[in-house]
Amino acid sequence: MFTADVTHSAGFMLRSSAAGNYHVLQHACCPAYKKQTGQGSQKSEPLKGREGITGSSLRGGSLTAGRMAGLWRSYQVLMSRYPWTVQIVTAGSLVGVGDVIAQQLIERRGLAHHSVQRTAKMMSIGFFFVGPVIGSWYKVLDKLVVGTTKSAAMKKMLVDQLCFAPCFLGAFLSISGALNGLTVEDNVTKLKRDYTDALISNYYLWPPVQIANFYFIPLHHRLAVVQIVAVAWNSYLTWKANKM
Repeated sequence: MFTADVTHSAGFMLRSSAAGNYHVLQHACCPAYKKQTGQGSQKSEPLKGREGITGSSLRGGSLTAGRMAGLWRSYQVLMSRYPWTVQIVTAGSLVGVGDVIAQQLIERRGLAHHSVQRTAKMMSIGFFFVGPVIGSWYKVLDKLVVGTTKSAAMKKMLVDQLCFAPCFLGAFLSISGALNGLTVEDNVTKLKRDYTDALISNYYLWPPVQIANFYFIPLHHRLAVVQIVAVAWNSYLTWKANKM
C-alpha cells in the first residue's frame, strides 16, 4: 500500500512537473509572453542598428562614387570637345592648388595671412605658360618619338627630362621672379641659388612618372595626369619660386 502511494505520488509529481514545464514552454514561445518579458528584442535591435548603419554607409559610398564617375564623364566630354582649353584650365587650376598647399602646409601662413595675390600670380603662370607650353611640347614629342611601346616611352622620357625639363624649370623660376618684382640681377642670383636644387628634385620625381604617362596615357590626357601628380611638385616649386 505504501509502495502504491509512493508510486502514485511520484507519478502525480512527474505529471505535474511535465505539465508545468509544458506550460512554461508554451508561455515562453508565446509572442505576448516575449513582449511582456522583453525577450527576443534585445538581440535583434542592435543587429538591426548595425544593418542600418552598414546600409547607409554603402548607399553613401555608392552616391559618392556615382558623382565622381559623373564628373569624370563630364570632364572627358569637355576634353573631347575643347581639348586645348580644358588642358590649359586644368593646368592653371592645379598650379593654384599647389600654391595654396605651399602657403598653408609648407609655409604655415594660416588663412588670415594667405596671399591671394600670389596664388593668382601662380595661376596666371599656369594658364599662360605651363598649360600651353607643356601641352604643345607633348604634341611635338609624340612626333619626334613615334610609338607607344616600352622602348618608345623610355625614349620620350629621356628626351623630356634631358632636353625639355631643364629649360622649362629655368623659365618657370625666371617668370615667377619677374612677377614677384625682382630685378634682372636679383632674378639671376635667385636662379643660381635655387635652380640646381629644383632640377635635382625634379629628377627624383619625374622620370618614373613620365615613363608611365607616355606608355599608358593617351596624348590628350597626359597634361592632366602630369598636373594631378604635380600638385605636390607645384607646392614645392611655388614655394621655391617665392622663396626670397
